[in-house]
Amino acid sequence: MDLIDTIKGSLLENFFPAGWDLKKIDKCCSNPPEKITERQKWWNKEFQPVPCDGLEEFNIKMGHEIALEISSAKKEGRKIILILPVGPMGMYKWAVYFLKEWDVPCEHVYGFNMDEWSDAEGNTLPSTNPGAFQNAMEQAFYGPLEKLTVPEKQRNFATRKLLPTYPEKISELRNQGAKLVVIFGIGRVFHIAFWEPHFAAEFKNEQDWKKQEYRLGAKLHPLTIEQNAITSFKSRTTLVPCFANTIGPGIFLKADKIIGGCDGSLGRGMMWQGMSLWVTLRYGPDIWVPSSFMPTLPGKLFFLKELAGPLVAECN
Repeated sequence: MDLIDTIKGSLLENFFPAGWDLKKIDKCCSNPPEKITERQKWWNKEFQPVPCDGLEEFNIKMGHEIALEISSAKKEGRKIILILPVGPMGMYKWAVYFLKEWDVPCEHVYGFNMDEWSDAEGNTLPSTNPGAFQNAMEQAFYGPLEKLTVPEKQRNFATRKLLPTYPEKISELRNQGAKLVVIFGIGRVFHIAFWEPHFAAEFKNEQDWKKQEYRLGAKLHPLTIEQNAITSFKSRTTLVPCFANTIGPGIFLKADKIIGGCDGSLGRGMMWQGMSLWVTLRYGPDIWVPSSFMPTLPGKLFFLKELAGPLVAECN
């Protein structure tokens, strides 16, 4: 007896995105932990999942990867575009550490935050609000870099005014030889940024879906709200906005390199990101599962070994 057996007639019958194959999702999660890095035919030949024993190793390795991309671009004399998430966050401390140790000034870096909380019209929280992603980035990355930091005019945040300028700015930088690096986490409903799975219903085909570059006031799935209540708002669901501004696949799928991270372990054997990790790696590209496209791109996905499971029922 499980969800699939009992969903008909329940309050969850029409709750999940219509295009999800729940049996396929369950099959993705039924693999043994040691199979997590087993290559799949649709993976990019330069895509690599990287297991980490614990959170500090995860943060160090991911931070090092970010700093290395910034440093390498500096040595090559080229600009670098960073698509930046607020979640995961622990890697920024280490990216700052390595950049300071190597004395790498970041005047060649162009940062684009991938999303921001909003209302239905795309109006965002004040940048000084503790819950605002812009505030989080200033506190975790731009501020601690001090004299080496990214120039303010090269920091872009997903506000109603700035988000629509992203495609043109990124295109112009790429025409100048800039490398596009997408840094990301994976949502409970397999979103990248706040590009939610239910958006797929609006498009006739994958090609049209892939053209979407951004969305103002994106309507978030209830599981996304609860994920963020747990991870960012100390369980206080009433503080979580129901909408967000976000980049779309027209930006994040154009990455020259990806740096992903899954650190969604809650302690005492509990987690929220095990299913998200397995489905990302095993489902195969599908517009109803946005994160399923990320393994088709070159780069690395760092993850806590704990998230690989085994994902079986256990009473705590």
